[in-house]
Amino acid sequence: MIIQESGVKFKDIEQKIYEQVCELGRELVKRIMLDMDWQVMESRDKEKYRHKGMAKSVIKTVMGEVEYERRVYISKEEIEGKVCHYLLDEEMGIDEHIGKMSENLSEKIIERACEEAYRKAAENISGLSGQSISAMGVWKVVQEMGKRVGIEEKAAALRAKRNEGLGEVETLVLFEENDGIYIALQGESRKKTGEHGELKVGIAYSGWEQTGRKRYNVTDKVAYAGMESSAQFHSGKEGVIAGYYNVDEIEQRVINADGASWARGDTEDETRHYQLDAYHRNQALKRNVTDEEKRDELRELLYDNEPEKLLKTIAGYVEETANDEAKSTENENYAKLLTYYTNNKDGLIPYNKRDDLKLPEPKHGIVYRNLGVMESNIFSIIGSRMKGRRAVWSTSGANHLAKLLALKSTNRLDYMLNIIHRSYVADDFAAQINTGLSAAKVPTTVGRGWNFFLQGSIPNSMTWLRDFCQIKGLDHLY
Repeated sequence: MIIQESGVKFKDIEQKIYEQVCELGRELVKRIMLDMDWQVMESRDKEKYRHKGMAKSVIKTVMGEVEYERRVYISKEEIEGKVCHYLLDEEMGIDEHIGKMSENLSEKIIERACEEAYRKAAENISGLSGQSISAMGVWKVVQEMGKRVGIEEKAAALRAKRNEGLGEVETLVLFEENDGIYIALQGESRKKTGEHGELKVGIAYSGWEQTGRKRYNVTDKVAYAGMESSAQFHSGKEGVIAGYYNVDEIEQRVINADGASWARGDTEDETRHYQLDAYHRNQALKRNVTDEEKRDELRELLYDNEPEKLLKTIAGYVEETANDEAKSTENENYAKLLTYYTNNKDGLIPYNKRDDLKLPEPKHGIVYRNLGVMESNIFSIIGSRMKGRRAVWSTSGANHLAKLLALKSTNRLDYMLNIIHRSYVADDFAAQINTGLSAAKVPTTVGRGWNFFLQGSIPNSMTWLRDFCQIKGLDHLY
């Protein structure tokens, strides 16, 4: 066949079309930027800004690098300092972009960086965008966006402290789980805190919904993570909760944790009920009691919800082995278990087996179940990306990525990135752009009646697009 003889492959056709469409896209962006720059020139404060000519710049996009020209201005109030202003860049927030990257490109980079190592993410993005993105470039985007997320979280924490949370989801009961995961540190972070550091992770949800015959998923989940102090962690987590939930409607909170003092949080409030995580509770018993008979006895007391008898029995084992040198290790383990269970005495009975705790009925379609989803969540949120593969982190680097991973795990990453981008672009200019580029008002607003889609030209190199326009009746483009 002719096709076989010519050696044409679908991959080659696909790649060629992709490259040329990206080329057309870059040309469109360049022309639109030029038009916007004209709008800025016309609407600027002419008493303040003096036009001093044109200057080139480059912005990296998902279609490749776009080189564009915009006008340079000098403020008449700053003549002596000769400070240059690029009003188009300032108004569009381009000067706030990381490394002159478009929002779309930076978001794609973050999505990849949340899935794979920075170097691998750089390779994949470079292959798709037709430009060279380095691993360091990916790292810088993650650090900057993680820092901006942290700023938004602090603002949310402050609103929560003032009881001004913006959350709207309503639930009478909120379930919370906290745990930590240790990651390898590098450089100055290792010198300060040791080879490993604890990254704190917390989730909150309103209950469970049945998604299969024996499958249940938590509902309305939010997550928070950070390499932070206990106070910072709980403040930030409260901000995330208050940003999603209407906290005024929450009547009871159930907190599941591994027994670490930081993970318990504030349990002095009578509406907050702490329980020791079943996995860690049972693991402590298994690790510290080697005698199977005694282990079964203690396990039975645990499952019968007899904390007083449980502690008394363990204390008896401690006393029984106290003066026997041959059992010194056994004695030490019993004492360790007694301390652990005593410190978490108020959490030994699961919330749903406490006679003094009556929770409001769940909403339709929601059920209450045993807590303990944190082990799988801490892996899916943090562990799968940040543990293993000889990965080492700085404290700040781990903190910034962890915040993005927590958002991604709850499908809130895009939402947060949109908030961040909006906060760095002037709202009034966004309104100007929306008005200035509308089809009906371009002739009057722009002043030249120019519209690329009706009057633009197709580059001579794109003969395939000329043929396509003839077929589709779009010959006005050339």
